[in-house]
Amino acid sequence: MKAQPLAGIRVLEVGAYISAPYAGVILTSLGAEVVKVEPRQGEAFRRGEDNNNAYFIQYNTGKKSIAVNLKSQAGAGVVKALVPKFDVLIENMRPGKMAALGLGEADCRPLNPGLIYTSISGFGSGGPWVDRPAYDTIGQSIGGIYSIMNDAGNRRLTGTCMADLITGIGSAMGILAALLGRERSADRKGTLLETSLHEAVSMITIDALTHAYEADFDPVRNSRHPQAQNFCLACADGGAITVHLSLSQKFWGNLARVAGHPELIDDPRYATYDVRKVPENYEALVAIMEAAFRKKPRAEWERLLVEADVPFAPALSMHEVVEHEQTQWLGLVGPEVKGIPVVRPPWRFDGQRPPRSELRARVGEHTREILAEAYSASEIDELVARGDVYLPA
Repeated sequence: MKAQPLAGIRVLEVGAYISAPYAGVILTSLGAEVVKVEPRQGEAFRRGEDNNNAYFIQYNTGKKSIAVNLKSQAGAGVVKALVPKFDVLIENMRPGKMAALGLGEADCRPLNPGLIYTSISGFGSGGPWVDRPAYDTIGQSIGGIYSIMNDAGNRRLTGTCMADLITGIGSAMGILAALLGRERSADRKGTLLETSLHEAVSMITIDALTHAYEADFDPVRNSRHPQAQNFCLACADGGAITVHLSLSQKFWGNLARVAGHPELIDDPRYATYDVRKVPENYEALVAIMEAAFRKKPRAEWERLLVEADVPFAPALSMHEVVEHEQTQWLGLVGPEVKGIPVVRPPWRFDGQRPPRSELRARVGEHTREILAEAYSASEIDELVARGDVYLPA
């Protein structure tokens, strides 16, 4: 199936929360078999609701689950025994934790030379911050996201977990590249793939960093808008419209006319991109456009802007995104799972979008099935009896 190019690839995920599980769910949506290693109580995002919590569904649907007591030597040994059966291992424990369990890359490599051992951390595998705890907000802060999402002197947190998500995406990209490299190599050797929240955030701050060094100052939220000629404008009914003109002189003229201000087209303060991006001119233009857009409801502005060929979009809430006609046409959001709209991968292969599986594994649902690849039935029974692994209640 072209939309599942990773069919036959097996992934062992020792991860929790978002970064590693999101990398895993990207891979499973592309056809990989992902087996999630969980503690007896299940991954944190189950939140005591087994397989029905919204966060667990979004980041783990389609995976199998084995429940293992990694605190016991035999439990950690179970994961080690499975390593030769898998192509990829993903972990996002604190640096040194996997090695302390006997599951570090140096421990796993002799068992499976072709393994793509993927390690996700907060700050990397060394350096002065290596031992510090890290979560999404920490990654956003040290990576500079907060400085460009706020105005100077007004630091506020963002409304989504950008650091965790981009780390998951970046890890999945790295895994795909490593798998391709392994297939092309004569010895089919695997690799140690490492990234961190600190590093991955650079994938979405690179434009701001470039701007900082081009303009020789540290940009904040509003620094980009004069340069990009962006406007987010409130409408009469409380909705909002976002307009992005960029360098186009045609789009500027079209916007001025549809807003009822054709006289601005040749106004020396706004006539060209170079003068419009001057901060004081941009701010004055924003005020003019805001006053104009408050006179009509959003739907009316959408109609007028389409007719005038101006680049725009309604500023949508999350519920509106799911319900929007273009989202629906794209099939971006799959069938609901327990009332949760599951987001499908943003790619098509020859017109076919990869599906999202509806499998929602209970904690340890596949323990016996997966362990049977390395243990006999009686050995599994012994592991269960000792509390090294767990079967679903």
